[in-house]
Amino acid sequence: MARFHVPTIDISAWVGPGSPEARAAVVAAVDHACRTVGFMQIVGHGIPDAVIEDLKAGLDEFFALPLETKKRYVRPAGENRGYSPPKSESLSYSLGVDPVTRMNDFFEAFNVGTSWAEYPGTTATAHDYAANTWPAESTTFEPAVSAYYAEARRVAHALTRVFADALRVPGDFFDALTDHSIDVLRMNNYALPPGAIELGAELTGMGEHTDFGLVTVLWADRVAGLQVLGQDGSWNDVSPAQGALLVNLGDVAARLTNDKWMSTLHRVKPPVIDGTIERRRSAAFFHDGNADAVIAPLPHFVSPGSPALYDPVTVREHITAKLAGSRAGRKNVSAVREAARVTASLG
Repeated sequence: MARFHVPTIDISAWVGPGSPEARAAVVAAVDHACRTVGFMQIVGHGIPDAVIEDLKAGLDEFFALPLETKKRYVRPAGENRGYSPPKSESLSYSLGVDPVTRMNDFFEAFNVGTSWAEYPGTTATAHDYAANTWPAESTTFEPAVSAYYAEARRVAHALTRVFADALRVPGDFFDALTDHSIDVLRMNNYALPPGAIELGAELTGMGEHTDFGLVTVLWADRVAGLQVLGQDGSWNDVSPAQGALLVNLGDVAARLTNDKWMSTLHRVKPPVIDGTIERRRSAAFFHDGNADAVIAPLPHFVSPGSPALYDPVTVREHITAKLAGSRAGRKNVSAVREAARVTASLG
């Protein structure tokens, strides 16, 4: 088995003008990464440094608020918006895997997303595309997050055009699956005040999980913690290169390709140094697909020798089952293939 490696790919030929040869090279590199590791680092994405610096300042201002203030912005789990306090989730349950202790992921998070009102003329409803709540106590959070959200969304759309070429489907193939996509930006904070949590063997930064949708675009501090499962069953540390974004596939991509592309398991381990947790922030943009889109393996990935591994399912049904696991503590019994991989890695 080759050494685990997350490749760095310059996608500038697809972000701006690019020659056919340059674009073809990006497609080949992305396809190889999707088939072998399911993760890549991308540069040439075009997000200005100032946008990322403003995002970091906005995160710092919000997460520095008192816990009781932040809890005012907790929303019902089904809405997937607002604040999630520490130890209110257990992402391994989204795969049907029992965590060591219930709801033991210690990160705190804040979610925003695209609301139904932004998709006029589609089937989007407030049930699947809730409106956002913005913290009144922060003056920088909303504008900074909104600016980064728009940039991350642009990058995700560029990646789906690359995916279409790599999967040998028409260039507008993903338009029908994502023209009212469930897009969510989840901002995570892994540094908590002293005494807020009890350090111990059961503590998990973020449990083993796959992402739910089509593709995830991640900005993160260059701090240890993220680990990715290799094909040999080993967990491998991954940290973004300077100026790079981490990109990984989600379950929708794996289902479309009948597992030829990998929705790779990953987790975040708490970077505990001398009994305290080192600061780590991240912002994950999830481009999940339309709630009512039916996802099934593409015909050219199915054959008598490679039968369909997944039954058709809507994006809504799939995400609902996984969110019920991570936030409501109801084990997701449909994620049989993913759960087996987690169990093997922990054996």
